Amino acid sequence: MMMSLTALPQPVIARVHGIATAAGCQLVSMCDLAVAADTAAFALPGVNIGVFCSTPAVGVARNVGRKRAMEMLLTGEMIDARTALAWGLVNRVVAPGRARRRRSAASRTSSSPAARQRSGSASRRSTGRSSSRSPSAYEMTSETMACNLLLDDAAEGMDAFLGKRPALWRGR
Repeated sequence: MMMSLTALPQPVIARVHGIATAAGCQLVSMCDLAVAADTAAFALPGVNIGVFCSTPAVGVARNVGRKRAMEMLLTGEMIDARTALAWGLVNRVVAPGRARRRRSAASRTSSSPAARQRSGSASRRSTGRSSSRSPSAYEMTSETMACNLLLDDAAEGMDAFLGKRPALWRGR
């Protein structure tokens, strides 16, 4: 699904009203534009339940850079909307009610829809070459994430989360 977003002819715009974690954060990262309410928050919290968010990291790292993505991945901590803006994950931060009503530059423009579609598509393809948008990046990280789900720690992390208790990590 994430790769199919990059093939759409029209711009893809995320409007974030609440919390976007893991694949939700990944979805925001894969959109062309993103507007977040100032109350929105973002995280890659898989590490907290024994699963590293490998696949979501592909798009997020492309937006925020490797070191900031690693911070999100290794700590699992939330970042607020202003931090997401400063890091490049979102384009704008607005008051909560405005995130629903905000019209993007792409929807307000009087330019040619055909030119916008071609330019947007070409831009996505060119920036995606040898980058985190490439299918091989997703193949590799999907395999990594699937393998992580087989770890004893992943089962323990999920059980602990559902049981609202601290995890007892075994490291296997």
